[in-house]
Formats: sequence, structure tokens, C-alpha cells
Amino acid sequence: MFGTFVHILRNDSFLGLYHGLSASLLRQLTYSTTRFGVYEELKETFTTAKSAPSFPSLVAMASTSGFLGGVAGNPADVLNVRMQHDAALPPSQRRNYAHAIDGLLRMTREEGWRSLFRGVWPNSARAVLMTASQLASYDGCKRAMLEHTGARDDLATHFTASFFAGFVATTICSPVDVIKTRVMSAKEKEGLVGLLARVYKAEGLGWVFRGWVPSFIRLGPHTIATFLFLEQHKRIYRHLKGVDD
Repeated sequence: MFGTFVHILRNDSFLGLYHGLSASLLRQLTYSTTRFGVYEELKETFTTAKSAPSFPSLVAMASTSGFLGGVAGNPADVLNVRMQHDAALPPSQRRNYAHAIDGLLRMTREEGWRSLFRGVWPNSARAVLMTASQLASYDGCKRAMLEHTGARDDLATHFTASFFAGFVATTICSPVDVIKTRVMSAKEKEGLVGLLARVYKAEGLGWVFRGWVPSFIRLGPHTIATFLFLEQHKRIYRHLKGVDD
């Protein structure tokens, strides 16, 4: 990770660390909005005054919303991977998309609209795993703390549950992240089975958790910030609507 960091600084300056920022923002607007919105709607629909959804039900709801989010966010995800991967390529092989919209237009024009959904199945599988492990584990951990430890529904509880959710999500999604990145960054189409066979032959089982530490450094703070802001947003919304917590 440190070597990659130094390589990008040396060859692309500090701004090179933010290659793909516009694509990353577009991905969050499509992928995250869809999965969080659908999950909250499903959870609210199946919550009654007498009972809340069980943990398996939360997992099912999160899996459904994650799949829909994965499909909705796939074009931006492909673009995000390509723009960030450019820094590791020789200048002659870089795609040099100016920004997210330029990338989407060029991909459609040069490779056809199907290129926007390259890797959609492993990406959707990753989105299912990510959302189920992240959202369901957060709600499950928070509920367990409130019911069994005497904790209050406050910032400390939200932080602890979100930290746990980030750890779980990183561990579960690491193998799929590796596959997704390699499929989307490939210049030539390769079958998923062929890709797995080639990676296993070259690297053994070590590829499964390759990049876990940088993934957690990225996903851990992101998960914590997401749930802390989400909880405060819901609290403000309920206050404005005059609904009790």
C-alpha cells in the first residue's frame, strides 16, 4: 500500500491520489442512494408497533437493496475502477478520461453500452455481500447493545456498531473486491471461471484477502461516518416531522 502511495505521488503528484473522484461521487449518488433508500423503505414497511424485523429478515432486506444498488451503480463503478487504475498504467496505455461524464460517453461510443455493465454480476454479488454485512450487522449490533448491555441510543453506540459493521463488511467483501477490480480493469473480456483459475494458479489462496488493510482503512472510516451522519439525519428528520424517537 505504501509503495503504491509513493508511486502515485512520484508520477502523478498529489492530485493523482484523487483520480476518479468524479466517478466515485457518481457511484455514491447511484449505488449508495439506491441501497440505503430501498433498505430503509423495506425496514419501515415490515416494522410494526409490536415487533421489528428479525436479523435474518434484515439480511434479506439488505441483500435485496444491495443487488438493486449494484445494478444501478455499475456504470459509475466500472468508470471509477478504470480512472483509479490509470495511475498504475504506463502513459501509453492510460484511458485518460477527463471526468465521469466524459468517461461514460467515451465508453458508450468506443465500446458500446454493454461496457457500462461489464462485471455487473460479480459487482452485484459484492453489493449484496457489502449491504448485508454492513447494514444488517450495524442494525444487529446496535439492537444487541441496546437490549443486552444497557447502552443508550447515542453517539457512542452508533460509533461502536458502525466500527463493527465496517470490520465485518471488509472481511466478507475482500475476495469479491479483488475479483471485481480485476474484471473491470481488464482490457479484454475474460470469463469469471477462467479469471479465478488464472489468479489461483499464479497466487494461490493468498489473493482472497489481498488488500484487506487498505480496504479497511477506506471502508472502516467510511462506514463509521455514513452511519453517524445517517443516525443524526434521521433524528433531525423525526424532529422536524414531530415524530418521537
